[in-house]
Amino acid sequence: MKHSLCIGAYPGKDAVYHLEKVKEHGFDGLEYYAWWNLGDLKQLAKEQERIGVGISATCTRFISLVDESQRDDYLEGARQTIEAARILGVKSVISQTGNVLDGVPRDTQRANMVETLKRCAPLFEEAGIVLEVEPLNGLVDHMGHFLQRSDESVDVIDQVGSPNVKLVFDVYHQQITEGNVTRNAVGYLDRINHYHIADNPGRKQPGTGELNYVNILRAIKDTGFSGFIGLECGYTIDTDLAVEQYKNDILAKL
Repeated sequence: MKHSLCIGAYPGKDAVYHLEKVKEHGFDGLEYYAWWNLGDLKQLAKEQERIGVGISATCTRFISLVDESQRDDYLEGARQTIEAARILGVKSVISQTGNVLDGVPRDTQRANMVETLKRCAPLFEEAGIVLEVEPLNGLVDHMGHFLQRSDESVDVIDQVGSPNVKLVFDVYHQQITEGNVTRNAVGYLDRINHYHIADNPGRKQPGTGELNYVNILRAIKDTGFSGFIGLECGYTIDTDLAVEQYKNDILAKL
């Protein structure tokens, strides 16, 4: 397994600072979501080469997947994101789904999403990049978000039927939405490209809440998973200290 930090781990610090911290901690990548805020992408690519680690995941522009009227905008945003990812060497692109549309049957919205993802799939296949759909919890953080459950998310991925359209499985979100996280995190492995982790409640660093991350990550590791585990969390203590505790108290026990 590889590990990534997420932008915001060091509040007020830019991408280059975060990349240097990724390197310092012996991690493998940085998740930077709004690539359009990075400025000169070619210059950042040079900084990545200098530091020796790079951005491992970014996001599509935040355009609804369930609204058919926004399909062309979503596809154009996907093309722009693929070009940015090409410059930066990013191989994973995360997409939210948008919120539920009032007055539109859920089956129709799901079908709209599947169709848009099917049209995106050849673009990502050609680029050698994985588009990751992310279910989010609607109870605490993302009320109204369309995709929330693992089973429905997997069904969407299966309908799209592309090796370059998968899921990012966020353990924090799925603990809130449905629980059963270890079984789902492992059982849906072939549809998952990478994982996000944070503890619950509070969405802080692993070890601060109810989730047993030694057991969860051990189960994922035992499958032979070789992708990214992203620390998408806040921190209750100094970030450097929290990351060291995570490595010593959790990773060292896997």
